[in-house]
Parts: sequence; C-alpha cells; structure tokens
Amino acid sequence: MSPVRVGVFGLLGSGNLGNDGSLEAVLGYLRAAHPEAVVDALCGGPEAVTARYGIPATRLHWYRGEYRTASRAGAVAGKGLGKLVDAVRTAAWVRRHDVVIVPGMGVLEATLPLRPWGFPYALFLLCASGRLVRTRVALVGVGAAPIRNRATRTLVRWSARLAAYRSYRDEQSRDALRAMGVDTARDEVYPDLAFALPAPPSPTPPDGEPGPVCVGVMAFHGGDDDRARAEEIHRRYLDGTTRFVRALVADGRRVRLVTGDACDAPVVAAILDAVDSPLVAAADAASLAGLMAEMTAADTVVATRYHNLVCALKVGTPTLALSYAAKSDALMARMGLDAYCHPAREVDADRLLDQFLELEKRAAELRRTLAGRNADAARLLDRQFTALTAALFPAADHVPTPRETP
Repeated sequence: MSPVRVGVFGLLGSGNLGNDGSLEAVLGYLRAAHPEAVVDALCGGPEAVTARYGIPATRLHWYRGEYRTASRAGAVAGKGLGKLVDAVRTAAWVRRHDVVIVPGMGVLEATLPLRPWGFPYALFLLCASGRLVRTRVALVGVGAAPIRNRATRTLVRWSARLAAYRSYRDEQSRDALRAMGVDTARDEVYPDLAFALPAPPSPTPPDGEPGPVCVGVMAFHGGDDDRARAEEIHRRYLDGTTRFVRALVADGRRVRLVTGDACDAPVVAAILDAVDSPLVAAADAASLAGLMAEMTAADTVVATRYHNLVCALKVGTPTLALSYAAKSDALMARMGLDAYCHPAREVDADRLLDQFLELEKRAAELRRTLAGRNADAARLLDRQFTALTAALFPAADHVPTPRETP
C-alpha cells in the first residue's frame, strides 16, 4: 500500500507562536501514530515551516500582498485575481492528499480584526475542495466564537459544515458553531493541542532569590467589531500594562516581557522605554517551548495572548489572564483559575496589582490545582488523538500515541 498523504493547513510559520505550537503538536502525533505518513503544508510562511519542521511547504496565497492593505489599483487587481488563482491552487493541493488537517488555531472566530476575503475565504476554499475531490478535511481542536460580520460568518459556517471532522478547544467554540447553524451533535471538546507539547524541566532557583514575573504583552487593538476605536483600546491597554510593570519594579521585582507574535515587538519596546529599569528585560522566545521555559523559571505570570496563557498553565505556574475574549476565560476556568481574569480592554493597574498579590498568596495551592488539571488534559488529548486516528485513518492498526512513545 502507498503511504498516506497528509496535508496541514493554516497561518503557520507566519510569526504566531501559538499557531506553530498547534502544528508541532499535530506533527508529534503523526510521527508517533502514523510514521508512514508523508506530510506537507499549505501555509502562510512556507520557508519557516520547512526550516523548523523539515516538511515541504507551499505558500497559502498566490498574491504575496494578501494581508497588506490594498490602496492602489494594481494591488486591488492583484488581490482580486489572487482569489481566483487560489481557488484553483487550493483544489489542486487538496487533491494530492488523502487527509488534510487544520491544527488548532482560532480559525472559526473573529476575536481579532479579520477580513472575510482573507483567511476565512482560504479556509472555505480548503473545505469545499475537500468535499469536491473527496479528501477528508479535519478541523482539530479549533477555536470558534460568535461572528457579527455576515460575510465572515457565512464563510465560517460553510467551512465547518463541509469539514469531515471537527473538534474544539472549549465548549464555547462548539456552542458558537451550533448557534451559526452547524450540527455539532457528534463533535467533541478537548484541551488545546498545545497541552500535548512536552513541558521543560523546572529550574532550581537560587536560594532566597524570588523568580521573575513573566508579563505577556500583545499588540491588542480590540476585536473585529472594535475597528472604530482600535487605537483608543490599544492606548488604554498599553497604559494600564505599563503602569502595572512600573508597580512591580517599584517593589523590586524582576520582570520578563514575553510575546506570542512578531507584531507584539513594538509593545515590548514601548514598555521598556517607559519604565527604563534594569529590572525589566525582554525575553527572546521563538517557540512555545521557549515560552514555556521562560514561564517555568517565573514565580508568576500575567499574560494576554491565549497561547501565553496555555504555556504558563501547562508548566503549572500561577497565572493571571488579561482576557480579551471568551476563550481566555474558558481556559482559565478549565484550569481552575477563573478568579484570576482581568479585562484587557479596561486594564486597571491598581486592581490588577491587587489580583496579582492575591494570586501570589495562593501560589502553592494553585500549583497543586494546575498539576491535577494538567494530568486531566493529558488524558483527554490522548483520547483526541485516538479519535482522530479512527476518523481519518480507519485502516490503521493501533499504534502508540505521542504520550505512549518512549
């Protein structure tokens, strides 16, 4: 028999560490459970994906300026032509595969600014092509949320309907798809795929010296419905976060600023410039493994990006969420830390500091809670991978899951 051909799809290799972490978890599953599979990608950053993960990769969009604002006639025409070319390119790519996996990510939501004819259209082309050429497309551990924009909502709804398999990273995601008119009766909910990644070993801190506080920052401008006041939201978020970091420094605490996407770098630079203290430093993590290493060394974490939270919770570090969407609240509740959420749109530095001090007081108790919740997450993700094999590789004999492999 010829080896099964598996494609992975998404905004991978484009600078978002969470997206790449989800890909890494799925590649780990495929290598452990289906080592015979031949894997390649259709993605946003093919060069980065090939260099990091050693798989062939093709650029997601024919038009290279797809995610830049088109103001000139040539750019507008290029984008329009690209939509037609991508329909053909996507179908041809899908046809070469037995299975296509969309690994995690918030592909069915618009909690950050999103244009319908960008990624939602690309996802629709993928799922429609899969149905047309009879290639199974699986949306694995994805995020979803209510969408007000009619065009985006329509594309997302039909993408989900046309997929051969769906699972979600939280109950809210499944509920959102059901509210959009998708039959989710057979769909399951599992922890985020990044919980399947290995955690780094815990370092031994110097005697008597407290660890740093990791503060995860984000180029946050609100969601898709907040475009009219995006700059106001960003200024309020940056001001509140900067004041919080300044308060930590005034108390003699070391602070490590971490990010989750290349676009977050200006926020780090703005905070470093405003606080101007040797106690504040920027971490240089280029993967979720790097983020987890930073957060393992920290006493506590305060973070905004969803996968910053995942990394901190995965390694068992007490965490406070600057929450910008329901997915963050759901994740914190799943891990037993729902009392430690603070709205990213309304950062109140004084109240945030009070919550932080309470978090530190309960640190030992919360570490025990997180250890138990992480054990539960590991068991559930083993079940996710078993279900995925049954759905996509029905002829395969049982082989070890990633956790069963030495």
